[in-house]
Amino acid sequence: MSKKYIEECIRTSLETYLRDLRGTEPDGMYDMMLHVVEKPLLEVVMRHADDNQSKAAQWLGLNRNTLRKKLLEHKLI
Repeated sequence: MSKKYIEECIRTSLETYLRDLRGTEPDGMYDMMLHVVEKPLLEVVMRHADDNQSKAAQWLGLNRNTLRKKLLEHKLI
């Protein structure tokens, strides 16, 4: 799977989301998108890193403490 494929999936999902609003103006889309993308990203990376936070943090380019904070925010630990 390429980066371009992921971008297209997100683009398609956003188009569907806006169409489903049927003219209602969205609010807080940026934060909503970060939240809905971040949780599955963390779940998948943690699973592939065998729940090793240090390894997952390295893969994500995050400080381990930042990763831990995000895991707590998403109720993943």
